[in-house]
Amino acid sequence: MWCVEIRDLSLVFGSQTLFEHLNWQLSSGKWSTLLGTSGVGKSTLLRTIAGLENEAITGGKIIYQAETKIAWMAQQDNLLPWLSLLDNVQLKAHLSGTKTSETCDKAYQMLVAVKMDKHLNKPCYQLSGGQRQRVALARVLMQEANLILLDEPFSALDAVTRHQLQDLTQELLDNKTVLLVTHDPFEAIRLSDQIFILKDQPISISAPIFPPKATQQAEVLGLQQRLLAELASGEI
Repeated sequence: MWCVEIRDLSLVFGSQTLFEHLNWQLSSGKWSTLLGTSGVGKSTLLRTIAGLENEAITGGKIIYQAETKIAWMAQQDNLLPWLSLLDNVQLKAHLSGTKTSETCDKAYQMLVAVKMDKHLNKPCYQLSGGQRQRVALARVLMQEANLILLDEPFSALDAVTRHQLQDLTQELLDNKTVLLVTHDPFEAIRLSDQIFILKDQPISISAPIFPPKATQQAEVLGLQQRLLAELASGEI
């Protein structure tokens, strides 16, 4: 079953054609990853799926399953420094004037889930990069979306923090449809049910690649080398 289907999509920025007659399906209930080099258009495709690039679409359409609700987590945490952690998590309710004791309690539970409740009274500027991304993850959870778009949210973190936050995000987004953008083959292998390589412009998308289990170290290393070679070669 698919969650999002792209049909014959074309998208142009000025004189540059980024997508041309693109067809692709995003599977429901799985972690899918768009893997590609910097600048190939991974984030633009993610933004297009989120409905943020409609003015650039020149043909085709994107179809969503009924009641699809989208949440976004970016590389930048986008926390508002003048707000408390609770209000950053319940940002929509705060900005719309619909904040209640119930939304505050729910925001607190989301901070508990990401193990940030002990830092509740800290201002944002006192948080580490990993802690800030945990708050951003809590804000995603607060939205109760069923389609989560992750735009390189771990790339600015140190190796240990990145590993920990990857595990936590995967645990908390279990059974949701997740689409991750990354340029890191190992991250793609570690987190994904299926990987798609983006190449060229106009963009082409590879057939799905299914990573082996983490216990199969030789296969994991072999796939990592293959993905690096394909990214370097410009061929799918």
